[in-house]
Amino acid sequence: MTAAREVGTAVQAFYERYPYPRPVSSLENYRRQWQDPARRRAEHHLYWPDRPFREDFSILVAGCGTSQAARHALRWPGARVTGIDFSATSVRCTGELKAKHRLDNLQLRQLPVERAAELGQSFDQIVCTGVLHHLPDPDAGLRALRAVLKPDGAMQLMVYAPYGRTGIYMIQEFCRRLGIQATDAGIGELIQALGVLPAGHPLAVLLREAPDFREEAALADALLHPQDRAYSVPQLLEFLQRGGMTLGRWLKQAPYSPRCGILARIPQAARMGQLPLAEQYAAAELFRGTLLRHSAVVYRDDRPGGPPELPFGRPDWPACVPIRLPDTLAVQERLPAGAAAVLINRGHPCTDVFLPIDRQEKALFDAIDGERCLGALAGDGPGARDLFERLWWHDQVVFDASRTGPGQQGLTSKSNSLE
Repeated sequence: MTAAREVGTAVQAFYERYPYPRPVSSLENYRRQWQDPARRRAEHHLYWPDRPFREDFSILVAGCGTSQAARHALRWPGARVTGIDFSATSVRCTGELKAKHRLDNLQLRQLPVERAAELGQSFDQIVCTGVLHHLPDPDAGLRALRAVLKPDGAMQLMVYAPYGRTGIYMIQEFCRRLGIQATDAGIGELIQALGVLPAGHPLAVLLREAPDFREEAALADALLHPQDRAYSVPQLLEFLQRGGMTLGRWLKQAPYSPRCGILARIPQAARMGQLPLAEQYAAAELFRGTLLRHSAVVYRDDRPGGPPELPFGRPDWPACVPIRLPDTLAVQERLPAGAAAVLINRGHPCTDVFLPIDRQEKALFDAIDGERCLGALAGDGPGARDLFERLWWHDQVVFDASRTGPGQQGLTSKSNSLE
């Protein structure tokens, strides 16, 4: 047996014994959360700002785990969802949710990501989170997914980030040196040891902030997994390039920007802002030092018109329609001086990311209804353009650019290139 096959067999056996995430028996709360069509429209334009909203598209959940494909089938009842996983246990758990919630739009198959071509289909969207970094050959996995992604499709990709996981990798090495295995006894003893972990250990903060991390399946997945790698921002961009893919945007982009949070308040913020975007992202990761993962929207490198980007700076930007993201919250108590509200996105991993707005800006923000374009909301003044650009970087809005003029390619701007 080759080394790669041995690793693949070990990973498959690991998930048969410790399925992750922990299986759930019901998704009713999740179904209710996604009943609002406005929530689905906002998500659609996060992936496709230049494409009219539609719900009858195809989704591949690659490495679907115990419930992820069922969640997408509930989220998008008009879509055709396919879930694949090499773990029979994961496919069985998802199948139980399919039957319980009568998910006729969901198809399941026990199949490794690397063999996605055997489905004989291509997909508008691929969701692959927490999978490729566990493969013996992540490059082969990414190439296999690109081959079944439609040319104008979008992929949600999540891989581990190295610096925030420093403590995890230290304990992984500790376990390897002591021969601690992913068994019930081994996990139980490891939990006891972590209970007296020195307060200054890099893993101690993570354990305090994420108490569910001590749940057995999560602990095993993080500390005792037989195959695990992480990607810094430059390494991720190189990984995408090798796989024929390109970065569109981060799923939550504010932590990567010198315009937002603590990075906007350091003396080097203006200098960072003059760097190419790829260098801004790399510098942000290094300064923050706590990112556990990178979640991104990526596209094929031959996507017609290239990846969609910001409209600002184009003559047709007033035709774009801003849409609020569902996790947006306007706080109006205990405000800083001069602020009428402070906007936060409750899904941000970094709590320092928030956006104070004054009374005039709040009036513009309150006027966002998902129907009126930027020009109708605020004319074409530079002040309004600046506000909506800040809202975009702070993950408060996405844009529907599908209504721009004939022949336009939607959201494209050389000023926002990664080069």
